[in-house]
Amino acid sequence: MRLMRVGEPGRERPVIVSGSGGSERHHDLRPVTADIDGAFLAALTDDPGIVPDPSRLPETDIAGERVGAPVARPSAVLCIGQNYAAHAAESGAEPPERPILFYKSPNTVVGPHDDVLIPRGSRKTDWEVELAVVIGRRARYLDSPADALAHVAGFAISNDVSERAFQLEESGGQWSKGKSCETFNPLGPVLVTPDEAGDPRDLRLRSWVNGEPRQDSTTADMIFDVARLIHDLSQYLVLEPGDVINTGTPQGVAVSGRFPYLAAGDVMELEITGLGRQRSELRPAP
Repeated sequence: MRLMRVGEPGRERPVIVSGSGGSERHHDLRPVTADIDGAFLAALTDDPGIVPDPSRLPETDIAGERVGAPVARPSAVLCIGQNYAAHAAESGAEPPERPILFYKSPNTVVGPHDDVLIPRGSRKTDWEVELAVVIGRRARYLDSPADALAHVAGFAISNDVSERAFQLEESGGQWSKGKSCETFNPLGPVLVTPDEAGDPRDLRLRSWVNGEPRQDSTTADMIFDVARLIHDLSQYLVLEPGDVINTGTPQGVAVSGRFPYLAAGDVMELEITGLGRQRSELRPAP
């Protein structure tokens, strides 16, 4: 199933999408849940039958409404660095032997079409298309990667926006300064459950800036696939329902030196097979 949240920030309502292409319909999910949050995702992962056939839910018109992030504010946004060999190379690093973990503040998560604010003093704001994994079942000391995918509620498009000077030059050795600026994680438009998302090892990711192609790769190029990442993280921390994992970005970002960094007025567009498309415009932080 495909889940959305629509409405003004802090007042989004849950929606389920049926159909495809020009025949998509939207159905009010409030008869089932007040929001798409950790508690609902845990229940859904344990029993997908809690959501009836969309035809049994009232249709709702979302035309003209803001699309919010498809998950209510997560308790954690965990990010994996340099998880595509080509991106590691363009960053001047060797492919990691173990997953690199850093965090973004959960309040970076915004809707897929919301403006992204260029931080004060920014010189090197960058884009990163990523496959986001949303946890649906508590994961703690999993026995093997084979156990991991049963803990996934769904997948979405994530833009791990980064300020590279903050991240690399002013970091003090840890990346989160360059990752946690406000609005630095557009997410969505939809959360797609594993039964509809396809193989997470074979999804095409693309990005554009002002209509010009930037990234074009597939998740097959991940160094550590989704199952390996969840298993690995569960050995160090407890993953809770609603947590978001950004699984890394492929080559084609500005830090490579091949493209200019972002400026006010630029438009980022991101797409992942089966997960939709997002569009964000850059604005200076007020």
